Amino acid sequence: MATEVLKRSNNKIRFLDRYLTVWIFIAMIIGVGIGAVFPEVALWNEAMSVGSTNVPLAIGLILIMYPPLAKVNYSLMGSVTKDKQALTLSLFMNWIIGPILMFTLALIFLGDHPGYMVGIILIGLARCIAMVLVWNDIGGGNKEYGATLVALNSVFQILTYSIMAWLFITVLPPLFGYQGFAINISIIDIAESVLIYLGIPFLAGFVSCKWLVAKKGERWYNEVFIPRISPITLIALLATIVLMFSLKGDMILALPMDVFRVAVPLVIYFVLMFFISFFAGKRMGIPYDKNASIAFTATGNNFELAIAVSISVFGLNSDQAFAGVIGPLVEVPVLIALVNVALKMKQKYYP
Repeated sequence: MATEVLKRSNNKIRFLDRYLTVWIFIAMIIGVGIGAVFPEVALWNEAMSVGSTNVPLAIGLILIMYPPLAKVNYSLMGSVTKDKQALTLSLFMNWIIGPILMFTLALIFLGDHPGYMVGIILIGLARCIAMVLVWNDIGGGNKEYGATLVALNSVFQILTYSIMAWLFITVLPPLFGYQGFAINISIIDIAESVLIYLGIPFLAGFVSCKWLVAKKGERWYNEVFIPRISPITLIALLATIVLMFSLKGDMILALPMDVFRVAVPLVIYFVLMFFISFFAGKRMGIPYDKNASIAFTATGNNFELAIAVSISVFGLNSDQAFAGVIGPLVEVPVLIALVNVALKMKQKYYP
């Protein structure tokens, strides 16, 4: 019985994953269409916010995160932190190369649009703590490494985001002849975002694993429970994409050249971050599954945090918030393409 359930679930998951790009683009189109036809959806969505936290978006992201975190073997996470070489590469890519690269691209491509420039910089400073687990899972990355690196990014984000935002947005732009913006983001605001988008699904995944394995056994957990909950990620992902894109559907249609202008540095950023990290890891002799986790973690960004900060500091209709929404518009298809690239490079460089 369990084998038949597993077989049907795996077939369903493979079907969903095989056409993931199609489903996501359809969700984008639906979201933009809803936003263009029903612009009042932004007001409804704003009414569903508590402070800087959007409740529907938070629910969607928690559901996206739960299945990947439920798959993690938490007993192995302690051993991940002993790999100093891999951790050093990940921290260097995330907290040195990533912010500097995005800052540089923002000045080059958006220096004459300071609002968009700041929005892009905020994305570069917000290291990924959510969607990366989805790309890591599909791209054959190590689940334990992915979860551990996400946890480390969360800690660093709480400790450094406020300071880095002040440095990269208020202090550094005037040194290069560009307008600086006064920005005030508290550590509490960042901690709240991390707690919601990572803490809740992390706790749910950990409790599910420990309790169900103890009650039903590890085989039932891996062969029955995990296949049953795996499609939740895709369903929640598509619903969240529809929601996010509906918020700015009217602006995306009204300002297509601005979308393109913001998208160009983002595409360059994602591609460079992935290949720099991947080939650095390969040169260091890091195995594919760990290297993929490091590369995807370095490439992705916490656009939920960047959007929340942009809205809370500059307003819902600001250029900064608009740039933040363009972030997932670009990140989702580019990361899907990079997942396919990673799998091909696995065949080529890790025979």
